[in-house]
Amino acid sequence: MDKRAKADSAGAEKREEALHPSIASALRTLDIDREGLAALAAAMRDGLGRPFIAAVDKIRAARGRVIVTGMGKSGHVARKIAATLASTGTPAFFVHAAEASHGDLGMVTSDDVMLMLSWSGETEELTDLINYSRRFGIMLIAITVNAESTLGKAADIVLAMPQAREACPHNLAPTTSSLMQLALGDALAIALIESRGFTAVDFGVFHPRGKLGAAFKFVRDVMHPGAAVPLIRYGAPMSEAIVEMSAKGFGCVAVTDAAGKLSGVITDGDLRRHMRADLLQMPVEKVMTASPKTVRPDQLAGEALQLLNASKITALFVVDAGLPVGVVHFHDLLRAGVA
Repeated sequence: MDKRAKADSAGAEKREEALHPSIASALRTLDIDREGLAALAAAMRDGLGRPFIAAVDKIRAARGRVIVTGMGKSGHVARKIAATLASTGTPAFFVHAAEASHGDLGMVTSDDVMLMLSWSGETEELTDLINYSRRFGIMLIAITVNAESTLGKAADIVLAMPQAREACPHNLAPTTSSLMQLALGDALAIALIESRGFTAVDFGVFHPRGKLGAAFKFVRDVMHPGAAVPLIRYGAPMSEAIVEMSAKGFGCVAVTDAAGKLSGVITDGDLRRHMRADLLQMPVEKVMTASPKTVRPDQLAGEALQLLNASKITALFVVDAGLPVGVVHFHDLLRAGVA
């Protein structure tokens, strides 16, 4: 089959796939979801903006935690919002609205802020939580589509979301509405991150495990220190440098001056570029690369990985106050789960 025939065949397959009922359904769902998010963004530029600012300010100023709650699909979204807040520097946890009436109200203190989700604002299971917040003067922030609902009228701050059609063909199953609630929760979390100056290092404190945790390890946690670092003095012959490179096994050696500070680096690539009959007798400074790429012990391991990839090299010397104190290899980052 020639190229044109193959292209025609592939095009026919794509057209047939695009006409499949499941694809058409998926596209309708995504279009409706996008319309919901667009409506939310428009509301944020209009009447939703002022209460959103107030909500961010109240949460940031709270001495306690953010108690996030809801029922049904709103409850599932509330659980995710609580997790996002907690992992980004805003102490928060989820309280199940039904369980709250059977003792879990004891989790809530007067220093806390309640963030309550109910699309209709008339969720019966939220009644006891609403009453509890009013009785003990607990700040109540509502996320609802109906500001005149029971929840909306009781709340101190109402984040009134715009009406939206559900992606469900019967306009019943919470789909687009759930996505909009989640997006508003994300907006709150990110606004709080930025207002607090929450950094990547701060983020790493809450994510010590897994891929994220590995990325927030420091270079000092994965480097080879002390006697493991391949070093050669300035002025030494290349024969000694090659012996040191071979003994340490990193494919490189650091050239240091009389004060022990880094002058340059010799790599396997430098050896290939300078391959000649008198290479072994040449002084190391004739072969080394001056001003090499280095990292500090207090840099994130993820930054070291980025530098390795950008420079297309496999090892970096770790330098502190000009002194080579360690070496980190790409394989070390692999073992640590960073790469």
